[in-house]
Order: sequence, then structure tokens, then C-alpha cells
Amino acid sequence: MPDLQAVLWDMDGTLVDSEGLWSITMAELAAHLGGELSAATREELTGSSLRRTVTRVLREVGRPDDEAAVSSAGRWLLDRTAALFAAGLEWRPGAREALEAVRAAGLRTALVTSTYRELTEVALDTIGRGHFDVTVCGDEVAATKPDPAPYLRAADLLGVDPARCVAVEDSPSGTASAVAAGTTVLVVPSGVEVPAGERRAFRDTLAGLGADDVRSLLAAGVP
Repeated sequence: MPDLQAVLWDMDGTLVDSEGLWSITMAELAAHLGGELSAATREELTGSSLRRTVTRVLREVGRPDDEAAVSSAGRWLLDRTAALFAAGLEWRPGAREALEAVRAAGLRTALVTSTYRELTEVALDTIGRGHFDVTVCGDEVAATKPDPAPYLRAADLLGVDPARCVAVEDSPSGTASAVAAGTTVLVVPSGVEVPAGERRAFRDTLAGLGADDVRSLLAAGVP
């Protein structure tokens, strides 16, 4: 079996407990627009891109979703979320230790997120830029998760074969993106169920995860 070349990490809900903050700001955006966000729509938008999120919220509250409206609502959501991110982000259980273990083992790493660059930079003040060789953000690719483009871009920047990478994800859209890119995926759900499928293994938490555990996923040829 091929040796592991890199580990590709999702951010929201995987490394940091930010999905709850997104729930707050998305609900606030709906209220700002004069409506209310349903629990079903919030779940549907877990791991989604900013544009899809804003468009869906606008439709939910019965507002126009033309380019100007999407741009204005997107700016509002980014600014509000940045303020919450700047106040501090909590790590998901075991995430920091897992990152450090992978780096200590000499493996290359990438952060692959649907979050826009300006907001990712705020999050990296908590996570630490030194954990990653490259970062790929939602506004830097032609298509976002569940499209494979973000993970393909990360592998290209690292100069590695996606088939020799393990991605760590928490959402259905992120998992679909990583699988479509050809990686093996370690899924650690954070509130939204991820269906079983090809090239994915499941774990309840990142606590106790070491580099050998990640290598074994690739070596085992996860179905």
C-alpha cells in the first residue's frame, strides 16, 4: 500500500468548535433580514459555502437573492462572524494534540476550508499558522465543497497525490468533496450525520489520534 504523504484538515467543526458560532450568526442574519432560520435549513447548510449559505437564508426569509442582496448579506455575515471568531475559538476535543502529533511525525499538512480567507485568517490566530504547510479557502477555488476542487487544490499546492492523503472532515459536504478528490477520509461528525460510504472511516473524537492511526487508514485501504 502507498505511504501517507499528507493530512488535509477541515476547519469548522473539525478543528475548532465554530459551527455553533455560525449557527448564531446565521440566525442573526435571518433576523436582520426580517425572518427566522429553521433548524432544518441550518443543518442543511453545515459545511456550506458563504454564497450558498447567504442565498439560502435570503430565500428562507422571503427576500430577493439577486447579486446585490447576496453581496450585502454576505458582508454582514462575514463581519458578524469575524467578531465572534476574534473573541476566541474553542478547539474540538483532541484536535490540537492530533495536529501536533501529525506535524511531529514529519507529515505535510493543509487546511482546507469553505470559509473565506479573511475569516480564516482570524481563526488562524487561534489555531496557529505553523500547523499547516498550505491553506486553501472557500474564495480561492472555482467551486467549493462538495466539489473536489478545494482538496485537489491543496494536494497540488503540496505537490502530493490525493490518493496518498487522508482528509479529516466532519460534514457530509466536506466528506463528499474529499472522497471525490480521491483521498481517504477520517470522519469525525460534529452534530450532522455523515453517511457511510467509500474510502471513509469514522471516529467519535480526535482525542488520542496519532500519526500511526492516520497512516493505518491509508494502509488498510478503507472501503
